[in-house]
Amino acid sequence: MNREQLHQLMSAVESGEVSPEAACDRLKTLPFEDLGFAKVDHHRPIRTGMPEVIYCEGKTTEQVAKIFNSLAASGVNVLATRANAEHRQAIFAAEPRSVEHVAARCVTLKQNDLAPRPGRIGIVCAGTSDLPVAEEARVTAELMGNQVDLVADVGVAGLHRLLSQHHRLQEASVLIVCAGMEGALPSVVGGLVGVPVIAVPTSVGYGASFGGLAALLGMLNSCSPNIAVVNIDNGFGAAYVATLMNRAY
Repeated sequence: MNREQLHQLMSAVESGEVSPEAACDRLKTLPFEDLGFAKVDHHRPIRTGMPEVIYCEGKTTEQVAKIFNSLAASGVNVLATRANAEHRQAIFAAEPRSVEHVAARCVTLKQNDLAPRPGRIGIVCAGTSDLPVAEEARVTAELMGNQVDLVADVGVAGLHRLLSQHHRLQEASVLIVCAGMEGALPSVVGGLVGVPVIAVPTSVGYGASFGGLAALLGMLNSCSPNIAVVNIDNGFGAAYVATLMNRAY
């Protein structure tokens, strides 16, 4: 749909010839912006309620900065994940309003204050080494309009640490649990709460952890029936799914 066609549609809505609902349905099929090296989907928020997110790994600093600028110009909140120092510097040079989150390896630009969800997303990580993944989940969830509570360093090697935070776990409408090594923490948390638990295996551990594969398999074989598992180190994906769950809370 070109500019003229879009103007005609808006005029039809104004005159009452087309209903707002029908116009929204037509806008869902609008084309993306072709930057040559990337096709930026500006209308994803219409279809899914959340804008496209930039995954920086494998992209040049110039590509990341141009995609970030393209999304920013459309007026949405912008999130770039897995951004290294060079990516973050390039984004800030292109968009000085952006905010870098070093621990989370993310860059954000908040242009819209979303109405807070009624529920709360709890994020739990087993050890300090798991914090980068937990922070990625936190930054993502907060930018998507959620109330977030992060509980750090409560792994199964010291259960008293986890149990001392039991009241905070009980207050969450959905929990994200990040753990490496043998990946046991989600099973324990799942047995303490009556809400969905999204397990995130992390690539933390010695040789036989196989870069998070041992934790992934352990979580997939959990005996706690309220657990779902995302990919290794995928804090972003866990937060996205948790947001969708929190919508219905």
